[in-house]
Amino acid sequence: MRIKGRAGVVLTGGAGAVALLATGCGGGGAGKLASGGEKAEITITPANGTGQVKPDGTIEVKASHGRLQAVTVQDAQGGAISGALASDGRVWHSTRTLTPGASYTVTAKADDDGKALTATSTFTTLKPAKTLSIVDVTPNLTGEKVGVGMPIMLRFDRPVTDKAAVEKTLKVTPEKPVEGAWRWIDSQQVIYRTKTYWQPHQTVRFQAQLAGVNAGGGVYGAKDVQETITIGAEQITKGDIGGHHMTVRRDGRKLRTIPFSAGNGQTREYTTTSGVHLLMERGNPVTMVSPGREKGDPGYYKTVVNHAVRFSNSGEYTHSAPWSVGSQGSANVSHGCLNLSPANAKWYYTIAQRGDVLELTGSSREVEWNNGWSFWQLSFDKWKQGSALS
Repeated sequence: MRIKGRAGVVLTGGAGAVALLATGCGGGGAGKLASGGEKAEITITPANGTGQVKPDGTIEVKASHGRLQAVTVQDAQGGAISGALASDGRVWHSTRTLTPGASYTVTAKADDDGKALTATSTFTTLKPAKTLSIVDVTPNLTGEKVGVGMPIMLRFDRPVTDKAAVEKTLKVTPEKPVEGAWRWIDSQQVIYRTKTYWQPHQTVRFQAQLAGVNAGGGVYGAKDVQETITIGAEQITKGDIGGHHMTVRRDGRKLRTIPFSAGNGQTREYTTTSGVHLLMERGNPVTMVSPGREKGDPGYYKTVVNHAVRFSNSGEYTHSAPWSVGSQGSANVSHGCLNLSPANAKWYYTIAQRGDVLELTGSSREVEWNNGWSFWQLSFDKWKQGSALS
């Protein structure tokens, strides 16, 4: 990375240093790299040949006189480490952690009143017994467009001891800025939600600078992760369970009003939940089985349905239900799903994006915030309380 003005690059590392000396420098005076016969030098820490450098250490480059002109740090694959130059131009420090078990080469250049000085150092980082990796980022389907309510969900391969240190590495950058926050669901899962819905038709970039981060208990982050998420159209559906209809809008424009038959309400299980839901997945066909009941038990059912769109973890879908067409728009007769006509179910299935909003009102059962992706049931202030950095 070439240094201009006060910008620069910094690295981390352990003890030890390597110095390159410049002899024959002239006498003292402004702009001189050395004065009074003193030898000018560039010192790099960690020193050349150092091993077992802690990944969360700091690389330091110093010029005894004059100014550093350029500092680069690269691993064996050509990946670069960023850093910052002090205001006097003599000291550079790395600004991020290093990949465990990797080899790095530092190259530094300084100016001796027009005479170039160069120093290099190659060192290796510690390979810890345990590392931490992100094993899933949702959404992550190639070419997928998601809805404006879509969260970003991360899962790690082991419990995180120092959640704050890990959370600091997580960065979300939308093209159209909006406030957001992470919430830890448990020691291995953290979820990002915005304060208001994403603006539609934009790209959101996610980056985790996890490599080398001390996650606690001797565990270091294994590698960085980055994903690009595409926000599609704003598709928001609002339905009244008591009124048996829902209206679908795209980017504020009404597309269709659909009659449905919701849960019959005879039990809590058969009551469709009110609240803000997100569409989670689609299936065609999907086999519906009564929860907690065996074949032969009262209320047991096993039904194959077409064009099903899930909106909770308690078995709620919109789906094709030709057997209840006569009740759709006038009565609630289902086991908790939204029964649609075959034509309407297929249409809704076709346009559905994961993360689209489905807001239902009119029942006695409110959806829990952690039932499926119903995270919008929490106020943003309560949501932020789950951050390790709040």
